[in-house]
This record gives sequence, structure tokens and C-alpha cells, in this order.
Amino acid sequence: MNFRTILILGALSAFGPLAIDFYLPAFPAMALAFGTDEKHVQLTLASYFLGLSIGQLAYGPVADRFGRRIPLLVGVGLFTAASLACAYAPNLEWLLAARFVQALGGCAGMVISRAVVSDKCDAVGSAKVFSQLMLVMGLAPILAPMLGGLLVNLHGWQSIFLVLTAFSAMAGLAVALGLPESMPAHMPRQPLSGSLRQYRRLLSDRVYLGHAFTGGIAVAGMFSYIAGSPFVFIKLYGVPAEHFGWLFGINAAGFILVAQINARLLSRRGPAALLSRTVWIYLAGGLTLLGVSALHTEQLWPLLIPLFVCIASLGCILPNASACAMSGQGARAGSASALLGCLQFSVAAGAAALVGVLHDGSAMPMAMVISLCGVLVVAVAMFTRRLQNARALALTGA
Repeated sequence: MNFRTILILGALSAFGPLAIDFYLPAFPAMALAFGTDEKHVQLTLASYFLGLSIGQLAYGPVADRFGRRIPLLVGVGLFTAASLACAYAPNLEWLLAARFVQALGGCAGMVISRAVVSDKCDAVGSAKVFSQLMLVMGLAPILAPMLGGLLVNLHGWQSIFLVLTAFSAMAGLAVALGLPESMPAHMPRQPLSGSLRQYRRLLSDRVYLGHAFTGGIAVAGMFSYIAGSPFVFIKLYGVPAEHFGWLFGINAAGFILVAQINARLLSRRGPAALLSRTVWIYLAGGLTLLGVSALHTEQLWPLLIPLFVCIASLGCILPNASACAMSGQGARAGSASALLGCLQFSVAAGAAALVGVLHDGSAMPMAMVISLCGVLVVAVAMFTRRLQNARALALTGA
């Protein structure tokens, strides 16, 4: 896969992280503008996650029927229009609706990017490209809040959504001019009437589901960190708000570094082998984090070390789980990508909500959910590895 295609797919993959992280520093200003509190402004995040879950399931069958380009261009156009609507929202209700539509458009890039990679690469090649795309997912949490805070201070919260509008419009132009149709001409086009049947087949494929849930549970750990770290860092340990981005950035840098190391290791070991080893590192980090949190230390650094281990290990887990799940999907790659994303974000949103439900004024809720994700991700990954080996043995015997 050439650099231009990877660059375009990276821009499309950035829609989700940017739409989530970019406007977080604007919450106080938005609450003031709409005459409400930050708790109600946070509903715009929930609205976005709901749109992501629903939209991904719709784009999969459409991409398998009409190819990758047309639904991708429609989705990017929808994201652009909805971002502009967010910028000029007269009230919170309008913003909630616009964020939902924004997610419906934005998830096209997430779903179809994975399908394009699957069209062009085998399992190892896919894992390498996904590792490179992790660079975008890692940089967005570093740069987006910083740039968002700067824009809010200089031009108000509306400027954030205007920048998103411009970015998505340029991405749409790049798709139109530089991203050819990747779905092979000889590949049969799946009828929309059979979309439910495709999803049933995927849901009955235990190896696919195992890899999907391995990645989903790992993403849930990351979302638990995103949901809990502002309180833990700023409120509990008194980290100045302007320094929060640096701590966030250190963990994101670890995520990026491991993702690039993973891309190099794939030449010697397959994605499934790397995945089955890395999940144990994630579990060790999660359990250590839980133990340190239980001690209620007065210093922050004992928490930062296991947190770094957990988040960095995701740079290996996420691309390899995605590559394993998408391997061999062929004509139903769009549906497989859609269901993969829906499962991941559904599990992740539930974990983030659980951190809030368990909130007790300490770091324990975040640590408990992350460590629980570690236990589950190892259990699911090991079970899936056995299923995969059994399937390979059966095929060899046949």
C-alpha cells in the first residue's frame, strides 16, 4: 500500500479521535454559552458514541454492495455538514442532534478504512498498516486537547467545529482525487437484503468474535483511562490543568512507539502470536495499577508507571486484533469492519460509564475497570487462540 493511500486513510481514521478529544477543553465555555453545567454538555459525547455504534452497522453492508468510495464520500460530506451545524448550534438540544449526525458521517471513515486495508493487504500486511494508523490515534489525544484549548481561548468554542469542518472537507477532497476504488472488480457485490444474514454469519464465527472482543475490551480499558484520568490527575493529585495534556501525551507516546515496534516485529512473528503475548503485559500493568491504587499513595508517579504499561501495550494489541478479525473476510469486509467497530465502541462506552458509576473520590474506580479489562482480554484472547489453532488443525487435516 502506497504512502498516499495510508495518509488519506490516516486522515479518515482521525475523524473519531478529533471529534472526541478536540472539544474537551471547551466544556466549561460551552456550558456557560448554553446556560447549563458541564454534566449536561458531556451528553454530547454520549450522543456521538450512540451515532458511532448505529452508523457503523449501516455502512458495512452499503460498502459491500456499492464499493468503498461512494459511501465514504457520502459519510465525509455528512460529517462536514454536521460539524458546521455544531459550530452554529443555538442551543444544547441542537448540538446533541448535530453531534449524533456528525458521528453517523464520521464512522464511514473508520469502517471503510479497515475495509480498504483488508482489500489490499493480507493479515500481516494489514497489521502493519493498522500499526501505522495507530500513529494517528496516538497523536490525536496529544495534539487535539492542546489545540482545542488554544482555539477556545483565542476564538471561542465554535472555532473548534469550524476547524473540524475545514479538515473534513479537505479529507473529502483527498478521497475524491486520490483514493481509487479498492474493492476488486471480480469480488461479488453483497445485496443489501442479505445484510442481516451477513451479520448473523459473523456473529456465529467464534474466531472473528473472539478477536473483535479482544480488541473491544482493550479499547474499553483505554476509554476507562480517558474517562477517569482527568479527575485522578487534576482533582485528586492536583496536576495543573495546563499540564494534564503532557501526562496524557506521555502515555500516547508510548502507544505510538509500541505500535511502530509492532509493525517491525510482524516480519518475524504473525499478528496472532504477538497478540497472545502482549495481552499478558496489559494484564500485568492493570493488576499493578489496581494494587498501587489500593494503597492510596500520596504521590502520582506510582500510578503513572503501570498506566503507561497498559496504554503502551495497546499499540500492539489493537492493530493485531483488528488484523486477525479482518483476515479472510473478502466480500464481507465492510460488514466485518462495521460489526468490529460497533462491538468495540459499545464495550468501550460501557466501561467508561462504569468508571463514572463507581466514582468514590479515589483512583480505584479507574484502576478496577482497567484491571478487569486486563483479566477479560487475556481470557478472551487465549480462548480465541485455541479456537484458531483448532480451526487451522482441522483445515490441515482436511
